[in-house]
Amino acid sequence: MKRLVILCGGVVLAGASLLASGCAPKAATASAPASVERGKYLVTAMGCGDCHSPKQMGPQGPVEVESRLLSGHPEGTQLPPPPAPSGPWIASASGDQTAWAGPWGVSFATNLTPDENTGIGSWSEETFVQALKTGRHMGVARPILPPMPWTAMRHLSDEDLRSMYAYLRTIPPVHNRVPEPLPPAAPPVALPAAP
Repeated sequence: MKRLVILCGGVVLAGASLLASGCAPKAATASAPASVERGKYLVTAMGCGDCHSPKQMGPQGPVEVESRLLSGHPEGTQLPPPPAPSGPWIASASGDQTAWAGPWGVSFATNLTPDENTGIGSWSEETFVQALKTGRHMGVARPILPPMPWTAMRHLSDEDLRSMYAYLRTIPPVHNRVPEPLPPAAPPVALPAAP
């Protein structure tokens, strides 16, 4: 009986030691894959790839290029000047929807892959959450421009945003430096009429 008590005490101490050292049992880490799956569901259901993934033309229209999933506007792509707004049409998009033009200027879909230099690989989870809560690049910098629906996404729970971040950390990194947004074109200056 004494040996059984000592053995049980040893098992309890070993378990407490593992937990204290940060080595949690598998049951405690089971939420990580669930979080990634939740993030994948949210990113897919909200159509993030509609703007953040380059496309190629398929038989029924544009299709995401799998090897460039969520890598943003393709680096080095030359676009003509956007068409001028006309009537109720105030915005226009590039053919693959990775660049948008409107009264705010021209915005380019960000690289959401975990590439350290050109994507969000250097972003912390908190930086990602703050960007979507505040509408500021990296949570503190320039405003996030249309058509990014951050004003709707800011209403997601922090847990959902963390799940999205966890999923984005699992996709293949793609080195793709997206251009900085372009400011709106200066309005034409009215010249005074000749005397």
